[in-house]
Amino acid sequence: MENKIKNYDLLSKLLKKSEISQIKSQEEAMHLILEKKVVENIDQVDQSNLKLGDKISDNVARVAGSWKFIITFMIILVLWIIVNSIALFHAVDPYPYILLNLILSCVAALQAPIIMMSQNRQDAKDRIRSENDYKVNLKTELILEDLHQKMDALILNQIEQKRMLNDLEKKSKSA
Repeated sequence: MENKIKNYDLLSKLLKKSEISQIKSQEEAMHLILEKKVVENIDQVDQSNLKLGDKISDNVARVAGSWKFIITFMIILVLWIIVNSIALFHAVDPYPYILLNLILSCVAALQAPIIMMSQNRQDAKDRIRSENDYKVNLKTELILEDLHQKMDALILNQIEQKRMLNDLEKKSKSA
């Protein structure tokens, strides 16, 4: 059966083995491909599989990567420095702001891996999107190839009919 169906390897990327085993002709394969939806909505699939940690990492990445967060964080840093510089004798964190450095280091140490987790999930979504694009392109390529074959067959049939008409005209003129 594999010999009957062209592009068996390509079909196996679009269809399940059980579907391929039931195909008897190239035409059936093309109809099955046309009927089959090969793309998934990645955002719907992804949202249904999210764990609590995934949601938290996405939210942290969304907030930490915004201008609102950066500006707010800079204002807090400036206020911290001003308040602790003015209150030289009763400052919570006098110059050289060792407590501020500790807090900044802790924020960076926690924020970086959380953002990396979110980026890893985004990479996985991008891989799925890429696979979907590949399947759509493959399906389109197979359909176009089939259409080309059908057009070639129609053209050959038309040429044959034209030749037969010319032969009939020659016979009718000679008779």
